[in-house]
Amino acid sequence: MTETAMPSPEAIKVWARLMRVSRQLMERAEDALKEGGLPPLAWYDVLHELAEAGEAGLRPFQLIERTLFAQYNISRLLARLEAGGLVEKLPVADDGRGQTIRVTATGRETRRRMWAVYGRSIVDLVGAKLSTVELNTVSAMLGRLRDPPVDH
Repeated sequence: MTETAMPSPEAIKVWARLMRVSRQLMERAEDALKEGGLPPLAWYDVLHELAEAGEAGLRPFQLIERTLFAQYNISRLLARLEAGGLVEKLPVADDGRGQTIRVTATGRETRRRMWAVYGRSIVDLVGAKLSTVELNTVSAMLGRLRDPPVDH
C-alpha cells in the first residue's frame, strides 16, 4: 500500500467485522470454559501443542512459535501449568540452561476435559450456523489473508 492509498469502505467493514467477531467468539468460548470450571483457552493451546509433540515435548521457543505467545507470557503460563502438575520441565542434555516441556497425564486429562467444552463451543458458535460449503468458503477466504508460513 502506498502512502496515499487508503482502505476501501468495504475493506474497513471487513476488518472491523473480523476483529469484532473474533473477539466475541473467543470470549464466548472462554465463558464456556469458565462456566465448566476449567482453565482459560491459552492453557488449552499449550497443552494441545505439547500433547501433539508427544514424549519428546517442546522447547519453550518452539511453543512460542506454535502458539504465538510472547516469551514473557509463555514463561508465566508454563510456571502456572507446572505448578498445577499439568506439565513438567526436563533438562536438555546438550544445553545446560535449556529445558524441554512435556505434558503430564494430568495435563492430558485436563486438555481432554477442556476439549469437550471448547469443541462444543466451536460447534455451537460456528459449525451449527454455517453449512459445510460456507465453512470451506470462509476458511479459504481467511487463508488468503494469512501471511505465508515462515521457514525455520
